Formats: sequence, structure tokens, C-alpha cells
Amino acid sequence: MSVSYCARLSLLVLLLATLAGCSMLDPNGRPHQLTTLERVDAAAKALVENSQGRLEDSAPLVATTFVDVDHLGQSSTLGRTLSEMFVSRLVESGQKVIEVKLRNSLYIEENTGELILSRNVQRLSQDYDASAVLVGTYAQAQDRLFINARVVRISDRAILGATSFELPLNNDLRTLLPPSYP
Repeated sequence: MSVSYCARLSLLVLLLATLAGCSMLDPNGRPHQLTTLERVDAAAKALVENSQGRLEDSAPLVATTFVDVDHLGQSSTLGRTLSEMFVSRLVESGQKVIEVKLRNSLYIEENTGELILSRNVQRLSQDYDASAVLVGTYAQAQDRLFINARVVRISDRAILGATSFELPLNNDLRTLLPPSYP
């Protein structure tokens, strides 16, 4: 190989490496930050993966609204949205999920969502022939939101899968929280 060929090849490799690095940058040249949806999607995928083999294949799962960890009887637009996002990933993965908004087995309150009450757990299993329930909580820190999601077997309340993640608390997420949050 000639020196000029090696120099051109090295320059080409350097140029390709630079372009590959640029693809990880946003339009302003900053490193790409995962969106909220991408983070939730990754967490839901992890939940599905670590629940595999523990969920009954044929029995459906029901999902409840994610709740404020300090006020388990309260939720928000954020809690309802997180639940919807997780359900989407569960369905995409092939999990059978029952839409509970069409029935009255859960306590559903306008502007709150589907809250599971402990006295309704066995009834939930019977009404929907469900084997498990998706539950979740969120907590706000000064500039972060911490989210926990679990798939719980109804018959014995065993946790079949769990995941936790955090999101930067931006203005979009603040809008989804109740006004009582700072």
C-alpha cells in the first residue's frame, strides 16, 4: 500500500468516526438526551423482560394508574400517562392486557384514574380472570421524578417483575403533576 492510500484511508476512517459521533448529538451539538417516552419505553421493556417466565401466558393482566408514593389514593395526569405508556409496551410484547375502563371492577374516579383498592384484588382476579396487575408509583424530588413499576401476581401478591427509573423534571412533566406540587 502506498503512503497516500493509507493517509486517505485513515482520513476516511476518521471522518466516518466523526460523523458517527455527531449522530449522538442533538441539533445544537449537545449529547442526545433520551426523551421521556424513550425512558419509559426502556423501563417497560425491562419490566417485560424480567417478568418473562413468571406471568401465566394465557391469563390477562390488568393495569392500574400510577400513584403518588406519598398519597397512594391520589394520582395525576402523569400517573395515568405512565400507566398508558407501560400498557402499550406490555401489549407490544404480546402480553394480554384487559382494558378496565370498560368495566367497573376498579375504583375509577374522574381526573384520578383506575386505583386498585386492596379489598378489590380478589374480585379483580375473578371479574377479569386476571393473574396479575401492573402497579406503579412516582415521587418528585427537586429536579427529578422517580418512577417504580411492578407486575404483581394477584393470588399471593408476589412481585413477578419490577423496574425503577428516573426522569429529569422538566416543564412538560411539571404540567402533568397536580397543582399542589411545587
